Amino acid sequence: MIKWSRFVLFLLVVGSMFALMFTTLIPVSKNITLGLDLQGGFEILYRVEPINKGDVVNKELLNATQQMVDKRINIGGVSEPEITVEMPDRIRVKLAGAKDPEKLRSLIGRPAVLTFRDETGKIVLNGNDLAPGGAGVGYDDLKRPIVTLKFKDASKFEQVTRDNVGKQVAIFLDDQMLTNPSIRQVISGGSAQIDGQRTYEEAKELADILNSGALPAKLVEMQVTSVGASLGQVALEKTIFAGYVGGAIILVFMLLVYRVPGMIANITLVIFTYLCLVVLDWMNATLTLPGIAGFILSVGMAVDANIITAERIQEEIRSGKTVLSAFRAGQRRSFITIIDSHVTTLIACGVLFFFGTSSIQGFAIILTMTLIVSLLTNVFGSRFLLWMLLRANMFKKPVWFAVKESEIGEL
Repeated sequence: MIKWSRFVLFLLVVGSMFALMFTTLIPVSKNITLGLDLQGGFEILYRVEPINKGDVVNKELLNATQQMVDKRINIGGVSEPEITVEMPDRIRVKLAGAKDPEKLRSLIGRPAVLTFRDETGKIVLNGNDLAPGGAGVGYDDLKRPIVTLKFKDASKFEQVTRDNVGKQVAIFLDDQMLTNPSIRQVISGGSAQIDGQRTYEEAKELADILNSGALPAKLVEMQVTSVGASLGQVALEKTIFAGYVGGAIILVFMLLVYRVPGMIANITLVIFTYLCLVVLDWMNATLTLPGIAGFILSVGMAVDANIITAERIQEEIRSGKTVLSAFRAGQRRSFITIIDSHVTTLIACGVLFFFGTSSIQGFAIILTMTLIVSLLTNVFGSRFLLWMLLRANMFKKPVWFAVKESEIGEL
């Protein structure tokens, strides 16, 4: 006798999950950051060289340079940069969705050495004398934007102005003179200003560069790779289309070959795909083509987990057991096999992550995440849903599990 209350509970569980997916799928998918190979951008490989002769490039210098490059990129308004250190002396920068590559390249590689020089060319102050966050934006009497400077040691700046009253003290950024004001009187308070900025945005950019400080090392461009947005869009569209086609084939195959277990597998596969997108959004992960490859591979493993369980159940039914008994024995005997396959793949992911480059690491991270989600949905989730149906006394005949009556008792 069918227990309708349990069947209604099954429908409520599945219906609630699908309702949640349909109402949140679009916002979740839009929040996922696409990588360089999908939305376009560019990648630069830098060689790091010491500024001073005799210095060496070590891990500490590379890490300091990496942090400074990250600050420069943020000034350029690009989010989610991927900056990796490659020993012994390389830094790789990936910028997805960059609208002005040349400007960013200029910001990243700019030494940003601020100096104050007297009329003899002697450096009397430099960027290290600025107070933390000492560069700001203001306006002069004519409402023109200027960069304001605040020094750590006000007395030192006061002495510089005292020594150069009636003379000019030029302000240089790298080898470019920004302004060459005349010192008319001694300036106390440790404040100065740089004029000549045409817009507020230009003044703000210069102030941000000065606050970020000078690069601790010299960056030499080794390789620049650009990916057009249209090319990335084509790659994304083809990848999504291939995913739709492959997914549809899998769903039809599982339903035709395994009947009720196949239907349950299809439900959990859809939930699996949704939860993976949710986790990607929660991780603030950047999705790339290698990451999609890892995701597709995990879909195959998720299907494989359901197939192993369904095949075990079929074997138990053929041996003469009832459907409920066959389910209990089949899911128990298939569990170790499924866990073994997942664990070995996770070990491979760990090796790829620790010894691979950035793209390989992205592949490993996505594959690891999807394997864990697959265990929750396509192992525990599918068994729970199938158990609910069987406890409702529905689909108790062997034919619902793709087993013919004539095959029972053969094993």
